[in-house]
Amino acid sequence: MGLAAKGEAQAPQQFEVCIVGSGAGAGPIAYELVKAGIAVAVLEKGDWYTEQDFVKDEQLPRHRVFRSKFDEERHVLELPDGEGGWRRETTAQFWGGNIVGGASNFMSGYFHRLKPSDFRLASTFGAIPGANTVDWPISYEELEPYYAKVEQIVGVSGRVVKHPQLEPRSTLDFPFPPTAEHPIAARFDKACETLKLHPLPMARAILSRPFKQRLSCEYSGYCGSYGCHSGAKGSSRAALLNDAVASGNCRIITRAKVYRLNTDAQGRVSSADYFDASGQSRRIMAKAFVVACYAIESTRLLLASPGEKHPKGIGNRFDQLGKNLHCCAGGTGHGVFKLDRLPADAAKGLKQRGPFFNRALQDWYVIDDKTAFDKPVKGGTLDFVFDPPSPTSEANALKWQQGNLLWGTPLKQKLKAHFTQSRDFKFEVFCDWLTNDNCFVTLDDEERDKWGQPVARVRAGFHPHDLKVAQYLVDRGVEVMKAMGADEAWGNVFSDPTANLVAGGCRFGKDPKTSVLNPDCQVHDCDNLYVTDGAFMPNGGSVTPTLTIYANAFRVADKLLARLASASETST
Repeated sequence: MGLAAKGEAQAPQQFEVCIVGSGAGAGPIAYELVKAGIAVAVLEKGDWYTEQDFVKDEQLPRHRVFRSKFDEERHVLELPDGEGGWRRETTAQFWGGNIVGGASNFMSGYFHRLKPSDFRLASTFGAIPGANTVDWPISYEELEPYYAKVEQIVGVSGRVVKHPQLEPRSTLDFPFPPTAEHPIAARFDKACETLKLHPLPMARAILSRPFKQRLSCEYSGYCGSYGCHSGAKGSSRAALLNDAVASGNCRIITRAKVYRLNTDAQGRVSSADYFDASGQSRRIMAKAFVVACYAIESTRLLLASPGEKHPKGIGNRFDQLGKNLHCCAGGTGHGVFKLDRLPADAAKGLKQRGPFFNRALQDWYVIDDKTAFDKPVKGGTLDFVFDPPSPTSEANALKWQQGNLLWGTPLKQKLKAHFTQSRDFKFEVFCDWLTNDNCFVTLDDEERDKWGQPVARVRAGFHPHDLKVAQYLVDRGVEVMKAMGADEAWGNVFSDPTANLVAGGCRFGKDPKTSVLNPDCQVHDCDNLYVTDGAFMPNGGSVTPTLTIYANAFRVADKLLARLASASETST
C-alpha cells in the first residue's frame, strides 16, 4: 500500500492499527509499527504538502491553505472577563497545522528535554492551593532512552554543555552539530559571563547537515510558523511518515475528518467513522486505535464517541475527560540595538540575516530567590531568537506616532532608522501553566462545524502563580538584554492561552478516578485505545512540549508492539 493521493477517499478496510492524526504524537507510532510489518492506516483531516509547497514569504506563516478554515470549523473559547465570569468567543487560533505532519511542520524546533523535577512536580515543590499538580506515573529515567532516540531519528542539532540544570543523558552529545550561529551569540555569551549565568547552545530539531533524504538548513530567516523548504526541520512528515509510507505498510488517507469512534459491547473500539473529501461517511476497522489529533481535538473526539459502555464518552467514567488542560505560561521581551552606537564590526555582525541566534538560559529553571518567593519554586526557560523578517507588517506599524499618522519625510526617516540603523531581537519565556479546575475542554451546546458536529469549548482559566513566575523570568531576560548593551529593553507576560502549545485533557496516571489514561497511555476502560499527542501530559514543563510528545510516542509504540505480539501469540 502506498501514499494516498490528495483528496482520495478510501473504501472501508481492515487494518491492524488505525491512527487518527499525523503529527508528533502519531508519526513515531506509524514509523515503529510498519518496521514490524504491521499494516497501519493514518487518518489525516488535512492534505499532503511537501517541501515544494512551503514558499518563503512573510505573508505565508501557517497560511490559510495549511489550516482549518474558520467558517468551516472553529473552537469556542472562554476567557476570564475580569469580573469573576467568563467571556465567550469563537476562534480558530488552536489549529496549529491542518496538514500531514500537523503543527510539527511549523514549529521552531526548540528541543529541550524535560528535567527530572518536571516528572515530580508535586512531590518536589509541594502543593499550590487552587492547582491540580500531580507527579507523573513514569520517571525521567524511563523516558530518557526515547529522548535520545528522537534526537537521532528525527534529527536534533546542538551541543551539550555542562550547566547547573543539565538533565542526565545516556549520550554525550547531540547527533548533529549546532546550526550556524549569528555573530551576536558571542556578545550574548560575554554578557552572561558578567552576570554569572550559563548560556546554552540551542538544541534544534533542524538538520545542520543532510540526513537520509533531507537537506540541511537553508538559513532563510523564515523558520518558526513556516514550513521548511529543505526538509531540515524534523516534522513528523519529513522525518517519520515519508519512511513509513515508503515501507508499503502505511496508508495515509488525507482529507479524512474523523468524527466518531465506535465501541462494541465490551467497550473496545471496533471502528472509526470519518467524512471524506466529498462529505461521505466512511469507516475504518482495526484491532487497535491511536488518537493523536492535538490535545483539544483528541479530547473532543473521545467526548463525541459515547457507547453502551461509555455513555459520557470514551474514558469519561469518572468525569476526567477534558480536565487538566494546560497551555504554556510565560511572556516575551525585546532588545533594540542602535547600530550607530556600536563598534563597526559589531554593527556589521548585527546586520547579518539568516543564522539562528541559538542561545537559551535555564539558570532559573528552579527559582531559589527569597526576595521573590518564600521557598524554591519551579521556574522556566528563556530562549533568545530572531523573528522571521516581516518588513511589510513592521513598516505598517511604523506609520503611527503618538496616535497620529506619519506622512512624507518624517515617515521615511522613521522607516530608514528602523530598517538600517537598529536591530531588534527577542526572548521567549516558557514556564508551567498550572492545571486547575477552570481550564478544561467540553463539547459546546450551540456551535457546530460544517459536518454538523459539536465543536470543542475551551475554558482557559489560569493560576495567578503562573504570572508571578513569568514576570520574574521576563525581568531576568530584560537584565540580560541590558547587559548586552541594548539601547531599549522591555518585556511582558501573558495570561491568554498560547495557540500551539496546548496539552492535557487526557491526563495519564495510575488511578482511573483521577486520570483518563494509564501509564502506557491506554484509556483506562478501553484497552485497545491509546492517546499519544500532548493530551497525556500532566504538566508541560517549562519548555516547548514537542520533543517530549515525540519521545513518549516512541515509548508507547514499544508498548503497543508488545501488546500486538502477545495477542498474536495468544491467537495462534
